[in-house]
Amino acid sequence: MTTVAGLVPYLGGALAVGGVAVAATRRRELMVRWCVWALGVPLVTAAFWLGPPGIAVLAAVVGVVAVAEFGGLLRLGPVDRAVLGAAIAGLVLTAWLAPGEVLRVAAAGALAIAGVPLLSGDAEHGLRRLGAGLLGLVWLGVLAGLVSSGALGLVLFVAVSIADIVAYAAGRRLGGPRLSPLSPAKRWSGTLAGAAAGLLTLAVLSSLTWQTAVAVAVGGPLGDLLESMVKRGAHAKDAGRWLPGSGGILDRIDSLLVALAVLLVLA
Repeated sequence: MTTVAGLVPYLGGALAVGGVAVAATRRRELMVRWCVWALGVPLVTAAFWLGPPGIAVLAAVVGVVAVAEFGGLLRLGPVDRAVLGAAIAGLVLTAWLAPGEVLRVAAAGALAIAGVPLLSGDAEHGLRRLGAGLLGLVWLGVLAGLVSSGALGLVLFVAVSIADIVAYAAGRRLGGPRLSPLSPAKRWSGTLAGAAAGLLTLAVLSSLTWQTAVAVAVGGPLGDLLESMVKRGAHAKDAGRWLPGSGGILDRIDSLLVALAVLLVLA
């Protein structure tokens, strides 16, 4: 199993090769996207290097930002978003400080989320608000699993990211049947090529097991489709616009969330 320190040369090399390739294309949007990765990868790696405290802070911040984007997509009010954000941050911090209480905190978060539309007496939109809040708790609450994952969480993020990039490029070049009506641009050819690239990444990083293989090859694409379903329902192209060339946080961690959930279930 690769350590965080052992991942640094691979990540640095990947960024360098990617930078050369992007520069060769001379496409501004790709250069902007590479700059975002060049800033983000060292920050994420540093957080994992610090261990559970660093991962917990990173996951809590990412979770709160993701809640803001998720709430915008599903038209949740400020109180709904605040309660959901507090529930996600509470789950992450509990996973760090009191791992044995995670289920209890998750249950408390679900009750708090349910209480918002109930106490406001919202008969018209209450069910939608409740369903959206509970979906957010289950979906984004998976970030708490990163705290105990150590280097494997970073490896998983790298593997699903590479799988996403390869799937996008191969699908456009190879064409073929669509993966799902939820995402017309995605093709089975790209998904299979991306899965192969993800498994190869796991093997290179000495993290290939049947559990991690299923998480990357199956969980990653399902996570992408889940966010596509949410965005289609909201008639939105991206979850956010604040990451230049990359949309929002949800657009970057959608595959990771379900891949991590699959890994947690299998492990």
